[in-house]
Amino acid sequence: MKRYELPPLPYAYNALEPYIIEEIMRLHHQRHHQAYVNGANAALEKIEKHLKGEAQIDVRAVMRDFSFNYGGHIMHTIFWPNMAPPGKGGGKPGGVAADLIDKTFGSFEKFKDLFSAAAKTVEGVGWAVLAYDPLTEELRIYQVEKHNLLITSGAVPVLVIDVWEHAYYLQYKNDRGSYVDNWWNVVNWDDVERRVRAAQNHGRSSLGL
Repeated sequence: MKRYELPPLPYAYNALEPYIIEEIMRLHHQRHHQAYVNGANAALEKIEKHLKGEAQIDVRAVMRDFSFNYGGHIMHTIFWPNMAPPGKGGGKPGGVAADLIDKTFGSFEKFKDLFSAAAKTVEGVGWAVLAYDPLTEELRIYQVEKHNLLITSGAVPVLVIDVWEHAYYLQYKNDRGSYVDNWWNVVNWDDVERRVRAAQNHGRSSLGL
């Protein structure tokens, strides 16, 4: 079974300042994301030993550990390139992403308000996710609590925001709302556009279109 590795950030740890400080980025990437990578790999090792007859496992517990840690790894792997330094990130999308946002939500402003509200109101800890639905060829906004359930109905995440406290607490304390509002200044719309186009092509091919 394939093992996972921590991907490097596509920018320096201080590149998103003043909106996300270097200390948060270092801890978030080096400690939290690395922990999800390690957890997913540890679960895979247990599964492999079980399949070889070398060890018995608590299947429910190990599968839970794998889904949680694998989900955390995948979500963070999308999260990092979804952001770019101020001046390169922020603003509004263009291209296919902009067209789909307007088609689905009426305008970018309406989308931004709804996505922000989703991020600010995730119960407990989790994510807000914008995903492309290949069945309807539209965008959908999801609230994803924890990591275990990445997305539903085969939708492909194209923009995600982490609203676990480790993503903002050192800078924003318990003011999740300010973190979400400031996060828009570093959204990498070029990355979102690339993901939307890839999701469109994959969705159509998988449906035989």
